[in-house]
Amino acid sequence: MSKHILAIDDSLTIRELLSQTIKSAGFEITTACDGVEGLETFAGDRYDAVITDINMPNLDGFGVIEGIRGGSVNRRVPILVLTTESGAELKSRARDAGATGWLVKPFDDEGLLGVLRRVTGAGSVT
Repeated sequence: MSKHILAIDDSLTIRELLSQTIKSAGFEITTACDGVEGLETFAGDRYDAVITDINMPNLDGFGVIEGIRGGSVNRRVPILVLTTESGAELKSRARDAGATGWLVKPFDDEGLLGVLRRVTGAGSVT
């Protein structure tokens, strides 16, 4: 059974790039266009990891992290932040909210997949 990833980003281009990269490595992926849709989607299925942007309309990535960690379902799921931001203060805030890791856009396919394999325990999914 393949690992299922939820990717939340307001950029259609990023969602498509993530989908292509993640599917090509044998993972399943579901996408959401903002934090509100992301939390609604998260509540409807079981995910092995979540990737979220920080800067999004309606609910930002910090709200997503806090919503998942404060929820009643799958609260310990690995959450990776994927953003153009790289400031130490934002990284610290994300870590304090419960983020597992931080990746900077544009992402490196193999780097992203390596992190996903590590946090999901997928080993070498192909």
